[in-house]
Amino acid sequence: MSSSQCLRSFFQLSLDRAAHQSIASRSLLTTPQTACFSISASRCGPPPRKGMIAPPKRGERTLNVKKGKGARAQDTSKRPAPGERKAQRKRIVLSNNNALEVPTLQDLSKETVLKQENEGQVKGLPEAVVDALRAVEAFKPTQGWRLFRRPAILMRRQTMQLVELVKQVEDAGKGAAKQTLRRVLVGERLCGKSTLLLQALTVGFLRDWVVINLPDAQDITNAHTEYAPLPGSQPTMYTQDTYTANLLSQIATANGPVLEKFQVTTKPSLPVPIPSKCNLKQLAELAIANPEASWPIFVALWNELSQPGRPPIMLGVDNVAHMMKDSDYLSADIKPIHSHDLAIVRHFVDHLSGKTALRNGGIVLAATSGSNSPTIPGLDHSIQVAEARKLDPENVPQWNPYKKVDQRVVDCLKDIEVVRITGLSKEEARTVIEYYAASGMLRAQVTDPFVTEKWSLAGMGNIGYLERAAVRERI
Repeated sequence: MSSSQCLRSFFQLSLDRAAHQSIASRSLLTTPQTACFSISASRCGPPPRKGMIAPPKRGERTLNVKKGKGARAQDTSKRPAPGERKAQRKRIVLSNNNALEVPTLQDLSKETVLKQENEGQVKGLPEAVVDALRAVEAFKPTQGWRLFRRPAILMRRQTMQLVELVKQVEDAGKGAAKQTLRRVLVGERLCGKSTLLLQALTVGFLRDWVVINLPDAQDITNAHTEYAPLPGSQPTMYTQDTYTANLLSQIATANGPVLEKFQVTTKPSLPVPIPSKCNLKQLAELAIANPEASWPIFVALWNELSQPGRPPIMLGVDNVAHMMKDSDYLSADIKPIHSHDLAIVRHFVDHLSGKTALRNGGIVLAATSGSNSPTIPGLDHSIQVAEARKLDPENVPQWNPYKKVDQRVVDCLKDIEVVRITGLSKEEARTVIEYYAASGMLRAQVTDPFVTEKWSLAGMGNIGYLERAAVRERI
């Protein structure tokens, strides 16, 4: 091949390459680059940079060797023991060593508690009565006992009404006809319903009555204790052995001096042996060691208290609205159990309704609550009817037939009487404020304008708000 032909061949190749490059550049400008979809791992990619690693999956444990600020602090605090938080929440403090001793404060006694001259005065509680009230859980954590040197109560107008009831029962007890009085304590929130119930229990302890108190009906119906059907009951009733055993323990502790005076005269059929020459306190204490037999022991104790010559009985319950609805317990058919089908509740309700009378006389008291209470239309209607009956027996409100109502509640409360707790009078408010000042909890001069101001701020003498306005707002 000649040299001229070789040069023409190379020149043609160079033209073809330039044309191919120009076509490729134009195709890149007009047609976008695409890549095929692939789920395979990238092998040729750069290594991951520091800090780009994904966090561990949920549930996986990782080793943290950091000791700086980024390390999570280890919790070394001590966990509360079982029941410790509940005990702290329900802890009752009845004294304040920083408060002053009131020199003019006089204690109530068996002889002076029924005197009408006590109205409007602040009276102290004897130590024996304080121990008994603590045993039956009459003191509440929300009450202001911790502010003062020792417990004392105001003998307000409603307190004297209950004192008159005690007099009436004792006067009737001297004859053949015993008397059973039934009352429901109602009022607005913080007006002193639980405190008034405590004052009634105080009078019962001082007069050597047998006092039985259910501190909170919610504890019976909220399904926090074990329960079992009562054999042979028709309709089916349910017992609560642990709660009943605790109740019998409270009765034995609080009423020990009274129960020790009486011996067992009947021959109760119990699943546990009874010691010879057993008194009523020993009978009640049998349930402490044998809680499974607590309900038969309670029935035997009640039969003994119903014998002739026994002292009157004072039955009390707080937050009674929880007894007037379905409980949180379930039957074998997975249906709610009505509170009236619980044995201990039925026992109290039968006496509250008047179906069963106290054979030696006594008083049945039920207090409502404005802080922790369910809405019970039947209870509210019965209270309205009872208050209207006192004003005009011929003009009482009727139940709306188009609304649903629990007939068992209406039948239980159809003949009940109520005690409406209103605010303190200005004289009673002045007595309380002077007691605050004498205890050192109030550092203002007690004058008529000052008393009127606090009385007005307390909603026309509401005792709970009066304590807040005079004492707690400074603390």
